[in-house]
Amino acid sequence: MNTPVSPRPEAADSEGLLRRLEWTAIRRLDGLLQGDYRTLMRGAGLDLADLREYQHHDDVRHIDWNVTARLQQPYVRQFTEDRELAAWFLIDLSPSLDFGSGTRAKRGIAVEFVTALAQLLSRHGNRVGAMFYGSAVEAVIPPRSGRRQVLHLLQRMAQRPAEAPPGATQLRDLLIAGQRIVKRRSTVFVISDFISPPGWEQALAELSRRHDVTAVRLFDPLEMELPDLGLVTLRDAETGEQLLVDTHDAGFRARFAAAARAREEALLSSLAQAGVDTLELATDDDLLDAILRFADLRRQRARLASGGAPAHLMRNEARRVS
Repeated sequence: MNTPVSPRPEAADSEGLLRRLEWTAIRRLDGLLQGDYRTLMRGAGLDLADLREYQHHDDVRHIDWNVTARLQQPYVRQFTEDRELAAWFLIDLSPSLDFGSGTRAKRGIAVEFVTALAQLLSRHGNRVGAMFYGSAVEAVIPPRSGRRQVLHLLQRMAQRPAEAPPGATQLRDLLIAGQRIVKRRSTVFVISDFISPPGWEQALAELSRRHDVTAVRLFDPLEMELPDLGLVTLRDAETGEQLLVDTHDAGFRARFAAAARAREEALLSSLAQAGVDTLELATDDDLLDAILRFADLRRQRARLASGGAPAHLMRNEARRVS
């Protein structure tokens, strides 16, 4: 996608950014979630412990149908929860994330999201790791817990890679590497603007079959609709190609908005078909509010899965969060 030329941001002070987020977001998140931070890591760390006869109020999803058929009596599986959960951040740091029409670029909101989530989860004893993609998969940080690990992730994200060679982001490469490297069932956050040639959709679906995957889609409002600014130079951040356009032309702005809506619908459809939850983060979003809305959606979906909420209410809530 063509976007206006944006200045390259300076690297952040990692320790200072973490302290700022601890005061403005992380502590408030910890209190507002009231210990329910596990909604952010749904579905990880369950091991089969035993089988027993079905009892009233048991979750029917835990019925072992093979044993039930063999013994002619309903049996359910009992699980033990691994308290040491692992979260992975698969992070797209390709050149298109350097764009931002306001005070923050997409890379900036990605840094804040990873920092807040990693610190929140790590301080409760969970391990966090990351994979970084620039023009290829450039680094893997194995999961560990603690503040030093969070600072390590933050410093790696803040490092500015050498000028990336021209070429489109191949998000599929990051997702396939994730399938290969993340062996144990984990919570996986795929953080990207999803500006990539087709081919990543199947890789994302395969990743979600083994792991609890959330797509964190980053975007800037200017990518959705152009204002009337007269003559503007648009630059493709991935290839470096530039184009001079007249945004005073109402017809051009309408065609741009229509194309953006079509891309948006196709992207959200692909994410839904891959079976992943989606959190959309704009560069002008309030990070704390966005994470709380997402956690609330996960809680409501968990209740729906156990028969606790009408489906039409969940569909309405999902549209509101996105």
